[in-house]
Amino acid sequence: MDLGALYHFLFETYAGIGCLVGAGLVLSLIACIIMERRTRKMYVNHEPDEDDWSFFDDDDEDGK
Repeated sequence: MDLGALYHFLFETYAGIGCLVGAGLVLSLIACIIMERRTRKMYVNHEPDEDDWSFFDDDDEDGK
């Protein structure tokens, strides 16, 4: 497969555009998860109040 065929597939077909959109969503999700975990490590001493929420729900204290 040459670069012309790859370009045609990615940018000129519906399946190729779907692959690009899907890859962008997956990369964005991975970046968001990495940044969320780094932020949680940085602010580990933050005292949670009633308005705080957790994306991962690791530290539920309500016991339900």
